[in-house]
Amino acid sequence: MAEQTDGGPDTIWPVTSLASSSQLPTGFRVFDVLSQTQAQLQRSAWLGDGLQLAVWRNQHDRTGYQQPGHHTVSVYLEGGQDTRYLGEPGRGVGTHGAPGRSCVLPAEHESGWEIGQPFRFVHLYLNSQAWGERVVRLLDAEPRAHTLERRIFAQDPVLARWASRVMACDWDQPLQRLAAQAASHEALDQLVLASARPHTRAAALRPTGGLSAPVRRRVLAYIESQLGTQALEPLTVGRLAGLANLSEFHFARMFRVSMGCSVHAWITQRRVDLARHLLTRTRQPLADVALACGLASASHLNAMVRKQLGATPQQVRLSVQG
Repeated sequence: MAEQTDGGPDTIWPVTSLASSSQLPTGFRVFDVLSQTQAQLQRSAWLGDGLQLAVWRNQHDRTGYQQPGHHTVSVYLEGGQDTRYLGEPGRGVGTHGAPGRSCVLPAEHESGWEIGQPFRFVHLYLNSQAWGERVVRLLDAEPRAHTLERRIFAQDPVLARWASRVMACDWDQPLQRLAAQAASHEALDQLVLASARPHTRAAALRPTGGLSAPVRRRVLAYIESQLGTQALEPLTVGRLAGLANLSEFHFARMFRVSMGCSVHAWITQRRVDLARHLLTRTRQPLADVALACGLASASHLNAMVRKQLGATPQQVRLSVQG
């Protein structure tokens, strides 16, 4: 079962985003349909790269979707045993929901759902363009030849693990939102690989070296230019992979080979280094240091510095005076 670290099942969270809520993308039909039912939206965040997360709670309801035009991945967090799928049985359709079980709904699917007792679930929405680009860059294949396979009430440890990871993140915090985005890319890459034939999958998984020197310099320079909240573009795995002209899957693997750590870990360390420099070399208020490091508030700065350095920002600042 996914860890419950987000305030409890009855908490109604504000919508979060990389920018203001007015800049959230539209067109995720499943999200719109649920918004018109009695389902309660608990958390939501636009991740960039065509991805959006949402956590819902519902009970004693009936709903359905007809060719929404985008893909939806869902994992049950609590309950679900009393939720019924009102479609045709057959391949890829289990008998009932339960914590940790998942559903994968392709863009062209049609489904109906009858909900009994309260349950809670996390949704990942992915538009068709983002899926097509992922297929092309990961498999070098025609997107129409690789479609998501419908899965209902499946027991998929990869998706269960993904749900645990994204639910443990604070989506208001830029670094943790980046971690949720990276986890979502990894899960979607596995779905793309699952859609491929064995020889195509083997080719995609073939070991590769690290980033070339020019690409490495370009990516690292871009990261440095985007560390602050004043940056023109948010840092996303997809944007960095685009700079390298690689799929997110291959970029993440090659970055780790080159730098010895994940993209998220590298960006976290660079923000910590910047924060330490500003704390020890300037007298800027903590809120200004946080903004300069791409963090939303002084409290987020405090959490990051304490976790990475084992001291508060004020202690770091005082250390050079002692």
